[in-house]
Amino acid sequence: MLKKKLINLIDQTDLLISESQIDQLIHYVEMLNKWNKTYNLTAVRDPNEMLIKHIMDSLVVSPYLTGKTFIDVGTGPGLPGVPLAIINPDKQFDLVDSLGKRIRFLKQVQFELKLTNINPIQSRIEVYNDKKFDGVISRAFASLQDMLSWCKHLPNEQGFFYALKGSDIDPIADGFTLKQNIKLTIPELDAERRLIIIQ
Repeated sequence: MLKKKLINLIDQTDLLISESQIDQLIHYVEMLNKWNKTYNLTAVRDPNEMLIKHIMDSLVVSPYLTGKTFIDVGTGPGLPGVPLAIINPDKQFDLVDSLGKRIRFLKQVQFELKLTNINPIQSRIEVYNDKKFDGVISRAFASLQDMLSWCKHLPNEQGFFYALKGSDIDPIADGFTLKQNIKLTIPELDAERRLIIIQ
């Protein structure tokens, strides 16, 4: 049932996703639904809603990512990092969150889905400085101002910030350049979504 719905949603986009990737995405939603009952990982309770509000909302960013190494800041239960990692096996994603229960969940996801391209890390983002990335991604993490201020040490020379936002966009601080403000189309999502790309 979930698989049929997800295929239908993907068919309304230009995304090319293999059957095995679709199976992994469904497995992830089932895990999220199961763990959510104990760990309260997301406010979305219905797996069908998760497909729209979490999976599709994450996947539509994929065509805009440039580079190989990404960090998902304030990843929560792995959004958008896990769905993006599933459909981009050639890219590497560090998933950083300060809450241990979320990282425990992500380690289980990594194990069950056999994802070799995610790296769950428990840390506060402002003190995480192990390496530099091609892209710094955030979804529902903080205001644009806070994201840029807390994460400015993370991109490499060519790196970009990718912020998933609603319709209201804060002004951007000095020293940063707005590269693109893209209106995203998410099937069956009744809300405006934008991808803000900043250098």
